[in-house]
Amino acid sequence: MMEDVNNFLTEIIDADIAAGLSEQIHTRFPPEPNGYLHIGSAKAIYINWSIAKKYNGKFNLRFDDTNPVREDDEYVQSIQKDIAWLTGEQPNGGIFYGSDYFETCYDCAVALIKAGKAYVCDLTQEEMRAQRGTLTQAGQNSPYRDRSVEENLKLFEGMRNGEFADGSKTLRAKIDMSSPNMNMRDPAIYRIVRAHHHRQGDKWCIYPLYDFAHPIQDAIEGITHSMCSIEFENHRPLYEWVVDNCPLPHHPKQREFARLNVTHTVMSKRYLRELVFENYVEGWDDPRMPTLCGMRRRGYTPSSILDFVKRAGIAKANSLVDIRLLEHCIREELNETALRRMAVTEPIKLVITNYPEDKVEYFEIPNNPRDENAGTRKVPFTGTIYIEKSDFAEVPPPKFQRLKPDGEVRLMGAYIVKCNEIIKDENGEIVEIRCTADIETANGMPADGRKVKGTIHWVSAKHAIDASCYLYDYLFSVEDTNDVPEDKSYLDYLNPNSLVKLEGCKLEPSIADVPVGTRMQFVRMGYFIKDSENRFNRIVTLKDSFAKTFANK
Repeated sequence: MMEDVNNFLTEIIDADIAAGLSEQIHTRFPPEPNGYLHIGSAKAIYINWSIAKKYNGKFNLRFDDTNPVREDDEYVQSIQKDIAWLTGEQPNGGIFYGSDYFETCYDCAVALIKAGKAYVCDLTQEEMRAQRGTLTQAGQNSPYRDRSVEENLKLFEGMRNGEFADGSKTLRAKIDMSSPNMNMRDPAIYRIVRAHHHRQGDKWCIYPLYDFAHPIQDAIEGITHSMCSIEFENHRPLYEWVVDNCPLPHHPKQREFARLNVTHTVMSKRYLRELVFENYVEGWDDPRMPTLCGMRRRGYTPSSILDFVKRAGIAKANSLVDIRLLEHCIREELNETALRRMAVTEPIKLVITNYPEDKVEYFEIPNNPRDENAGTRKVPFTGTIYIEKSDFAEVPPPKFQRLKPDGEVRLMGAYIVKCNEIIKDENGEIVEIRCTADIETANGMPADGRKVKGTIHWVSAKHAIDASCYLYDYLFSVEDTNDVPEDKSYLDYLNPNSLVKLEGCKLEPSIADVPVGTRMQFVRMGYFIKDSENRFNRIVTLKDSFAKTFANK
């Protein structure tokens, strides 16, 4: 059961209900199918979906497919998959397409023309922009503004019939060229675009613009509260003008919230498309991307993403949220739920010289020390094992508590071993460490009471499975990609170390049996997800700098 949702948007709805709103609360999420959803989309989904649930209302998914140039069914399918994954269900209000309302939009445009509230304009985009005015100077009326109703109807029909070239004419709302709100200065509401539509084919060569189509779509679907990001706040008067002046069955209300901006990444769909199509990343589902499919492949869970959105807060003021909060959310969840497994990502061979060469024994090791119900597993142990290269230091730094010459360390769940000899190759690189084991102290304290502080993980060489481990870091080295010098691009701050591929990793054999998509803690190394039979993506490191930093504030 979802916890109760309360924020300034629910306060608005509560006030509407108190004032006599008798309709069922109805919300929608209207993505344009020209890219994949990202973590910012998750906030919009959560707001509309959770509010509908709070009031036992309805939540629609509506594809804003009014611009055919970059839209594709690939994105439609991905969006539906991401929403089902994030919310765990299908939109209970239904799935709709803005293109299904093209005929109604056209009829509304004709109604505006007949009422003298819209006209066909021959100005180019550049000419319209030049005559629009500034924030302190009124715009100029188009020379075509006073065309007769009859002429406008004929021209608009000709636009629909393909009689004019792309961009040669637009239909504009006749509002007020001196309005202090630039969006009300006779905005274009239809344009000519000859492009194949992913659903309508070549039926249309004119398409309504978003600010005109969106309120019409909301009204048709019975949306009560059209909640969108803050950049549409100045568009609200136009939204209301369309609703008030078109023959529509319902009057929805638009309200705005701040977008979700996260450090060390980008949210602009234009930038995300550039990263994908210019091959800066492996694709939309690259685990470094802020896309939901990328985060899913990285190993983030729907619950961790929704937890992040809730903790980041819902307000009207824009802010930049620390990505470490997102990492904290998934780390906090996986610390309780993820099975523990041993994996050596940069292996070095360790030979126990006093251990029988052909002997194999099995140690019971907990699957999750934080969950007794998770049980234990049997891990094979032999006289030749792999340990992490970083767990040995020939010349150890101060306070080094792992293995070193003549030093002792505890093998997790097994024996205490002492380093006696180091074997190097012709280049002086260590290729083997030779140790002796305190055979009598498996899983216990040394009989003489000596203290051994360090504990390291290991994998039996005979039983190890080979795999690749992909270590991910922030995609960008700068926190705020929107705040870079004018002579720089966000691409200048791509992190060259955002992906480190470790080949030849050695994993305990039980990992071979877990299905793809399983999340695990590789003890002492981080949280990983099985991406394929022999590839594992690091979700997040074990160290939680966010919790420590913000606990002291």
